[in-house]
Amino acid sequence: MNVTLIDSPVANVANIARALRAAGAELTVTRDAAAIAHASKLVLPGVGSFLAARTWLAETKIDTAIHDAVANGATLLGICVGHQLLFDVSHEMGTTPGLGLVRGEVRRFEGPLPIPQIGWNRVYGGQAILPVRTGRIACPPLFSGIENGTPFYFVHSFATRQTDAEIASAEYNGRFTAAVQQGRVFGVQFHPEKSSAAGLRVLRNFVACN
Repeated sequence: MNVTLIDSPVANVANIARALRAAGAELTVTRDAAAIAHASKLVLPGVGSFLAARTWLAETKIDTAIHDAVANGATLLGICVGHQLLFDVSHEMGTTPGLGLVRGEVRRFEGPLPIPQIGWNRVYGGQAILPVRTGRIACPPLFSGIENGTPFYFVHSFATRQTDAEIASAEYNGRFTAAVQQGRVFGVQFHPEKSSAAGLRVLRNFVACN
């Protein structure tokens, strides 16, 4: 399956590319906005600063290209900060608008546990989501074949705690959203490329969308 990986400078693109190829993707890695706008399947990675990632998307007009692709029926997966970028707004370093593809806000963790969260954490709920069927698009559940409560690898200080698009959650200084699905738009707060066999299965399920 053809997958277009957005070559963000605010991401571990090489690691995600290796994982996507291992998951069966025929991969194109690009920063070309026109190519992204016409892609049928997109991955938006990200690490570090939401503001830096969002600024780059705006400066390169890739934010508009992502919206165009989704409007034309593309399937999209956001990873870590790429997941956060899907939401309406982040409150990291002030207030920064996101892509607005998923309703919700990204806020800093508050609580007694160390921030950032770094390491393995169990994810719950994802296996219950039904396949997506919209026109010619059919996707398996993102967590198909993964046991409820399987651990995934997280590195983050910010998260969303309330969104109607949530399909999986985890606990760290309270409950937070680990994954979302809004039609053909998916997001995961964890790093599937660092999450061993379970992370690879999530990517395989995404790659299987057609």
